[in-house]
Amino acid sequence: MSRAPAKRTLKRRPQPARGRAPAKKIGLMDRAVAVLPVSETTLRKAAGWGMFGAACAVLIVMASYLGIPGMAGTALAEGVGRAGFRVEQIEVTGANRMDRMTVYAVALDQRSRAMPLIDLATVRDRLLDYPWIADARVSRRLPDTLAIDIVERVPVAIWQNHGQLMLIDVTGKPLEPVSPEAMPPLPLVIGDGANEREPDYQRLMQVAPALKSQVKAATWIGDRRWDILFASGEKLSLPEGERLAAQALTKFAELDRRDRLLGRGYVSFDLRDPAKLVLRLPGGATNNRAITGE
Repeated sequence: MSRAPAKRTLKRRPQPARGRAPAKKIGLMDRAVAVLPVSETTLRKAAGWGMFGAACAVLIVMASYLGIPGMAGTALAEGVGRAGFRVEQIEVTGANRMDRMTVYAVALDQRSRAMPLIDLATVRDRLLDYPWIADARVSRRLPDTLAIDIVERVPVAIWQNHGQLMLIDVTGKPLEPVSPEAMPPLPLVIGDGANEREPDYQRLMQVAPALKSQVKAATWIGDRRWDILFASGEKLSLPEGERLAAQALTKFAELDRRDRLLGRGYVSFDLRDPAKLVLRLPGGATNNRAITGE
């Protein structure tokens, strides 16, 4: 009796659900774009502008390298400007004392506002001509912005010369006039060339910090030495030479701390001879005091 052949049951493979697309692998670049705080469209626009700007810059450089006549190179640069690479905005940072309108005027003093034709070095050099500006950085921000970062000088003293008051920085550079009614609380240096000696005066006062708050002004005498004027009315004459002047001022600070010389009715103190302190009293009387070895 013959047997019927056995039936084989085939297992069917699971089919994906209808209507669902297979999962797409997310690449590293896509993940990076996803976490940025800007849209992909914005990024694509920015990349497009960057590539276009780079291409324009390459064209300008090639034109210069290949010796294309100036008019043709200028026309090419103007075309770049008409394509959107033209100065429409100026961003100024760091300008507190310096007049911003002056900075804008300097930046826009160009034959053309096309970005490739803006002479950054010339703009910087013109800005450095202004007393308040110690340094400046000028750069392009494509497509339409010129960025100017100003480093201003800091006033550290007032220079009085021939009746005029002028703010100066630590190098002695004059910055701007100041009126007697609006003088800031800064040290006062007096006399021809006193502004140029400002760095020396700053070092001199560092040797006697206890006296610094009591000093009203300092006069540069004969382009040789300093007279120190105290708020209590006395004058201290120092010797010539930076080293001797520092030693004399240090010695005077020690004597004042010990004997309270300031505010006791003296008219002046003379230490031009570092070995001898001459105290002048009202009426012209003097009192010599040897200080060698003290």
